[in-house]
Amino acid sequence: MRRLPLLLLPALPRRPGAALLSHRAAARASQPLENKTKGKLQKKICQVVLDHFEKQYMVELGDTWTSVRDVLTYPLCWQYAILMNKFSPSAELESTLREKGCYPAFQGPLPYLPASLKCYIRRTPGRFPAQKHQAGKLKEYYLLNAASLLPVLALEVKDGEDVLDLCAAPGGKSVALLQCACPGQFHCNEYDELRSRWLKQTIESFIPDPLINLITVSKLDGRQIGDLKSESYDKVLVDAPCSNDRSWLFSSDIQQATHRLIQRKELSCLQFQLLRSAIKALRPGGSLVYSTCTLSKAENSDVINLILHSCSNVMPVDISEMAKALSQEFTFLTGTQQHELLVLPEKGRTWGPMYVAKLKKI
Repeated sequence: MRRLPLLLLPALPRRPGAALLSHRAAARASQPLENKTKGKLQKKICQVVLDHFEKQYMVELGDTWTSVRDVLTYPLCWQYAILMNKFSPSAELESTLREKGCYPAFQGPLPYLPASLKCYIRRTPGRFPAQKHQAGKLKEYYLLNAASLLPVLALEVKDGEDVLDLCAAPGGKSVALLQCACPGQFHCNEYDELRSRWLKQTIESFIPDPLINLITVSKLDGRQIGDLKSESYDKVLVDAPCSNDRSWLFSSDIQQATHRLIQRKELSCLQFQLLRSAIKALRPGGSLVYSTCTLSKAENSDVINLILHSCSNVMPVDISEMAKALSQEFTFLTGTQQHELLVLPEKGRTWGPMYVAKLKKI
């Protein structure tokens, strides 16, 4: 397998607060404290984070928070999805998954669902074994939270379109996008050094040589890509650095957790700056999807509302039909606007949290 080249553009000066872009490394790559108890994986809840969430989410979600909290704090009830790799198909694997009670996700009449995107889920908790990275061999599947595919489905990428994944690591959504369509150009950006290497390895593990030549991996400050690549893309995904609720609840370092909660207040500013940059990078008529894996209103609808009020060249795009089609498989927060949705974990449907909003450049 050909090694994926890493594009290293001229270094940009770090502005105050630029270190927040590395915040995602802590937010999503942190390893929770784990130990084996009676053969089952146990995780220790970080009380500092839980107390913080209790205060915020009881106000924002009301009684709904109680059922969401029960799922987020009990990993043994979590479900996992299996995204098949069309570039390394295995009929035997699909047969095995069906025997284990798995079935195809996304059963409803979605506005956009390429036949090449195959994802299996099952109602019972449990994690399918992960495949290790092997140089020269493509993996057959990618394990993920099924809600992570909703931003990809909302973006509706078509063959030949130029696509930017602004905050791409660890690469699951990039891989999913390539299951859906063959872009003209595919730019995957990740500012954090460690996570950029992780992204590169993920792409090499799932994408074959002919297609890998269409992919550019860069390590740029996402807030400045709009100026560097103005009106260069038809579709942009901003899966923004956020306060990863599911992961943060199991922070093993109290001091680190406290620092995260302080730093959390600055995230919405970063997310707003990334969105403004993404809008600049979009061609007129192009679409943008913004997503996070937090329940926080400050990082979700507040950021989108600020963009809509401050940027006259974007308009909201209705994604309510997508939510309606998926209402049997996912639980959504009620009362959201038509251009957004928020997946809430609940027992039996433990997917999320995942916030998705869609905008179009005029």
